[in-house]
Amino acid sequence: MTPGLFLVRVALPVAIAVAGVVLLVIGGDSAQGAGIVLIGVAVLVVLANLFIRLGLQSERDREREQERRR
Repeated sequence: MTPGLFLVRVALPVAIAVAGVVLLVIGGDSAQGAGIVLIGVAVLVVLANLFIRLGLQSERDREREQERRR
């Protein structure tokens, strides 16, 4: 995995989630709400990366299958 992909797939969601947890622990009512939102955003980033990877893998599988048919 290249450093850029590592940053997007792992470091970015972890950093967002850590910021959310910090807001949950330290903050007041509105900061806690923002912390929950940030944790949700971290989950969405992970899911988006997963869906993109699955889509690319499926495309490669189709291309391999098409090459076998030729």
